[in-house]
Amino acid sequence: MIDRRLIQNFNWGLLSLTVLLSCAGICTLYSAVTAGPPSSESSLYIKQLVSYGIGVFLMIGCFLFNYKLLERWSFAIYLVCILLLVYVLFFGKVAGGSRRWINLGFFSFQPSELAKIIAVIYLAAYYSKRVNTNGLTLLELLHPFMILAVPFILIVNQPDLGTGLLILTISGTLTVFAKIEKRALWYLGGAGALFPPILWFFLKEYQKQRILTFLNPERDPLGAGYHIIQSKIAIGSGMIYGKGFLKGTQNALAFLPEQQTDFIFSVLSEEWGLIGSASILILFVLLIIMGLNIANNCREPFGVLLATGITAIFFWEVLINAGMVMGLLPVVGVPLPFISYGGSSIICKMMGIGLLLNVSMRRFIIVK
Repeated sequence: MIDRRLIQNFNWGLLSLTVLLSCAGICTLYSAVTAGPPSSESSLYIKQLVSYGIGVFLMIGCFLFNYKLLERWSFAIYLVCILLLVYVLFFGKVAGGSRRWINLGFFSFQPSELAKIIAVIYLAAYYSKRVNTNGLTLLELLHPFMILAVPFILIVNQPDLGTGLLILTISGTLTVFAKIEKRALWYLGGAGALFPPILWFFLKEYQKQRILTFLNPERDPLGAGYHIIQSKIAIGSGMIYGKGFLKGTQNALAFLPEQQTDFIFSVLSEEWGLIGSASILILFVLLIIMGLNIANNCREPFGVLLATGITAIFFWEVLINAGMVMGLLPVVGVPLPFISYGGSSIICKMMGIGLLLNVSMRRFIIVK
């Protein structure tokens, strides 16, 4: 029998925000793929609705069980994720020059999206047993570093540097939240300062071009800089109130590349202007505040760290995508949660919401 307190403590506010963002996402995607000339992508919003259906089912599953079971099975879950990433590397579906998907016939799943959540689960389980007032030592941080290095290398070799770096960023956020010993923090800060110049020599040519284009989009306006320039034009042309639903000219005339995925925020900004785009960002801010509030109200370390890590996923994806389309950050292929097209992204974000609801429902219990 379901404990009445679970129902009483269900976070309807978080669910309402998810529904609002999902509806905004479907409407924006519909405009992005149908406002222009007819193409094979015109039915993508139908596939997105199917992904939402699967996501809702998994979201419900993610808040029905006791989330403490994830702490017990964290290493097994991590191994399953590694096996999926290895499978992709050898047998995955190739698209756009990258091998990132597992073809399930009716659906292509991207395990690297799931890896973000699994990294959070594993780190939350590891850190929850080592939380102390002095902070984590370098020796204690060596284990999670080695654990994260495996999925990072596998994802970068797909190649998908953006997702790989995002997993490191989310993991770093959770690590800092868990607290690091001062001496260890200084060592890590020094190593972090050396990381970018070393990484540069391992980047592929197109990845280097993205960084150089971010610094100066006008250096190649018809090539690498085209995306950012057209995105800025779309955002600026929306002005205060926007041009209206299905009336964005940059989108309709196909000037805006990747308008259904990486640059969908540009479509939204052109059609709904500053008012509409700011409203969406405010909804995301409220979602992040609710996630942090769930972590703050939880009574045991694993739940606190799990909710914080899931919230960090939403925070960094929104920040990077919005900064990317406005030319404030390099183009790294990070989707906007609930808005960008992508079945794997939608399903995993709904699972993340389910886990936040799970922690919220059981926040009054010190679960053993």
